[in-house]
Amino acid sequence: METKITKEIAQNLNCGLDSYFNPKTDEIISIPNFSLKADEEEFQEAFKADLQKVSKNKSDYIKIEVLEGFESFKIMERFVNQMPENQLKLDLEKALHNKKPFQNFKYSIETSDFRNLWFEFKQNELEKIVMDKLNL
Repeated sequence: METKITKEIAQNLNCGLDSYFNPKTDEIISIPNFSLKADEEEFQEAFKADLQKVSKNKSDYIKIEVLEGFESFKIMERFVNQMPENQLKLDLEKALHNKKPFQNFKYSIETSDFRNLWFEFKQNELEKIVMDKLNL
């Protein structure tokens, strides 16, 4: 069960959703991170029931928030550091040290043979973060 919960919360984080986990019931409530949304009122209305449930029972839930930019950047760095020496590694290192690192990293990885390895690596890193926050 822990693996299923960890995977689901990690996937939510990857989609820009904050997750609220109730360890007593294994319930997961996922809500968009409002700092990423332009129309906060519209999203609050759409997720009103979940927001009320979480705020009414705050002590029952562990909140796992979407990663900050620097945390996502560190995951990209760790991925590049474990890669074999090749042209893509050089391109990704360059992308991380120039303007628009996220955009340039994504472009380089999307057009490479390492695309699926990146997604697996990122999912594993997100799962580690979730396990740490849930003390698993």
